[in-house]
Amino acid sequence: MISNAAFVQLMQQINLPSAAAEYDRFALYCTQLQEWNQRMNLTAITDDEGVAEKHFADSLLPLTMVQLPIGASLVDVGSGAGFPGLPMALARPDLRVTFLDSLQKRLTFLAQLTQMLGVPAAMLHARAEDAGQDKAYREQFDVATARAVANLNALAEYCLPLVKVGGLFLALKGAAGEEELAAAQGAITKLGGRVEAIHRYALPSGDARVLIVIRKEHPTPPQYPRTAALMKKKPLTKKPPPGAFPFAKMFHVKHFCNPLTLGTERKQRPCLGVG
Repeated sequence: MISNAAFVQLMQQINLPSAAAEYDRFALYCTQLQEWNQRMNLTAITDDEGVAEKHFADSLLPLTMVQLPIGASLVDVGSGAGFPGLPMALARPDLRVTFLDSLQKRLTFLAQLTQMLGVPAAMLHARAEDAGQDKAYREQFDVATARAVANLNALAEYCLPLVKVGGLFLALKGAAGEEELAAAQGAITKLGGRVEAIHRYALPSGDARVLIVIRKEHPTPPQYPRTAALMKKKPLTKKPPPGAFPFAKMFHVKHFCNPLTLGTERKQRPCLGVG
């Protein structure tokens, strides 16, 4: 794990200084991730700097852009190694987090890790499309998050059925996020959602990111989510109704300077905040 001082500076740069107080737990998270990754495939990013920036900071940045209600129930769909749900839970201990994954071994890792970190969390071993049709989970969560799971067209069908009417779906996407959104807008509308905001920003390294914030406005029709095979065979790609997309709020969040590279040639990169 990067040094305490570097982590504090990183959290300050992403406008979440309160998370710096959790350095010891983030350091333990990093160590356990690196150790477990030798036994099972959790992530391709294992170096200290990469974990701090491309996993921890990347997962935490949405908290600086979207105000989640105190005590909100959050389901992290396709949790994998716990991103973004576990970093969010460390920074926001009031959140009630459920990790949903189709592979039990990933949930075993998360169950042991959350116990070590003292983070109360639920583990849900299921496919997202099955959970979305289960009355115990359908439209039961205030927030759904997903990162590096599927294209937005399918992701909306996985996630929106789990969100309560009035709740939020946060899709953490890379540079192609807006292209995915153009193809998924019709699906989002059909599933009861509306794009509320689009945040464009970059990590300290310069990697482009897009956060798509979707508000659940209507109950999801009962036939959704469908099976993964049917989603692939017949994706929801109909064009959105006129005017559905342009009303989304557009935010440009320029990249943050990288505290891990200060003192190098990258020191000349301007430090920019929300624009």
